Amino acid sequence: MSGNEQYITKIVRTESGKLLSILLNHTRDIQLAEDALQDAFIQAMATWPEQGQPNNPQGWLLTVARRHLIDRFRRDSRHNHEKNILSIIDCLHSSDETTEADHPIPDERLKLIFTCCHPSLSEQAQTALTLKTLCGLSAREIARAYLVSEVTMNQRLTRAKQKIKKAGIAYKVPETDNLEERLPSVLSVIYLIFNESYTAFEGKTLTRQDLANEAIRLAKVLYRLLPRPDIAGLLCLVLLHNSRRAARSNQALTFITLEKQDRSLWDQTEIEEARTLLLRVMSEGKPDQYQIQAAISALHAQAQDWVTTDWTQIILLYDELYKLNPSPVVKLNQSVALANSGNKELALVQINKLEEALKDYQPFYAARADLARQLSKIDLAIQSYQKAISMSKNAIERDYLMAQKSSL
Repeated sequence: MSGNEQYITKIVRTESGKLLSILLNHTRDIQLAEDALQDAFIQAMATWPEQGQPNNPQGWLLTVARRHLIDRFRRDSRHNHEKNILSIIDCLHSSDETTEADHPIPDERLKLIFTCCHPSLSEQAQTALTLKTLCGLSAREIARAYLVSEVTMNQRLTRAKQKIKKAGIAYKVPETDNLEERLPSVLSVIYLIFNESYTAFEGKTLTRQDLANEAIRLAKVLYRLLPRPDIAGLLCLVLLHNSRRAARSNQALTFITLEKQDRSLWDQTEIEEARTLLLRVMSEGKPDQYQIQAAISALHAQAQDWVTTDWTQIILLYDELYKLNPSPVVKLNQSVALANSGNKELALVQINKLEEALKDYQPFYAARADLARQLSKIDLAIQSYQKAISMSKNAIERDYLMAQKSSL
C-alpha cells in the first residue's frame, strides 16, 4: 500500500464519523450520506497520488461529498419533484453552519448518537447503527461486540436504515426532557467504542488510541451535559481502563497481561481523576453497572502489585454486577477473579459451564486455556488455545496466544 493510500485509509478510520455526521445533518438519509462520503474517498484515492494531499484533507473530502449530494439531489428533483430538494441543495451550498454552542448538546457527533438511538429502533439496532455510521466501526467489529456473525450484523444494519427511511424518523435532537429515555443506548455506544479501542479487532496494533480518545471525549461531553452518577460511572470506567494502555504491550509489540504489567507506566493522572469522581458519585446512592465495573478497575489501580490485589472484594463486586446484568461474560470475569484468588479448580468448573453460552466469544477460550495451563490440564489447554487463536484477528493477541500454546 502506498503512502497516499495509507494516509487516506487512516482518515477513513479517524474522520469518517465526523464527516458523516455533518452530511447527515443535510440529508437526513444515512445511505445517501454514506454513499456521498464513499464517493469522496474514491475520488481522493484517484486524485491525491497525482495532485498531492490537500492542505485540509477533511475539508476537501467534505466539499467533494457535498458536490456528489448536490448532483444526486438535482437528478432526483427532475424525476421526483420533492418539495424539500431545493432547500436541501441551498443548505449544502451554504457555508453558514450552526455552531455547537447554539444547541443544547455541545457536540455534533454526540447529537447524532442521540438521534440514532431513536426509541422506534431496538436497543441493539440503535447501538449498532451508531457505531457503524458515526464512529467508523465496520460491521465485523460491531458483530464481535454482539457475539454474532458479520452477515447477521449487516442484515440488522440494513433493516435499521430501511426502518428509519420508511418510518420517516427525523434526524433531530430530542428536547432535553426526552434525552433520558435514549441515555442507556448512548452509554452503551460509548462503552462499545472504548471496548473496540482496547483490543482492536484487526491489525498489527493491540489498541486503537483514536477510538479510545473518542470514547473518553464523548463521555466527558455527556457528563458535562448531564452530570448523573451513571454517566460518571462510565467516564470513570473508561478512564481507569485507558490508564493501563501504555503497559499492555512493549516496543517489540508483545502483549503483556495485567499480572505482569509495569504499574509505573500506568497513568496516575487518569487514575486519580477517575477515583475522585467515583468516590463522590458512589456515595450518592445505589451504584449502577458502570460504577461497579469502575470500582473493580479502581481496586486493580490501587493495588501495589498483582499479589496484593483485593480479589475477595472484586468477586463480591462481580456478584453485585451479575444481579444488575446477569450476563455469561460477567460470570466469566468473576470466575477468572476466583481463580486469581486461589480457587482455580472451582473456577474451571464454573468456566466450563459457560461454554455453550460463550461458544462464539474468543476471551472465553483464552481464559480457559490459561487456567487449564496453570492446572496442568494440557489437553484442555491446547484445545482452548487453538480455538482462541483461530478466533483472534488481532496479530499481537494471536502471537501471545501462540507463544503460550508453544510453551506447553
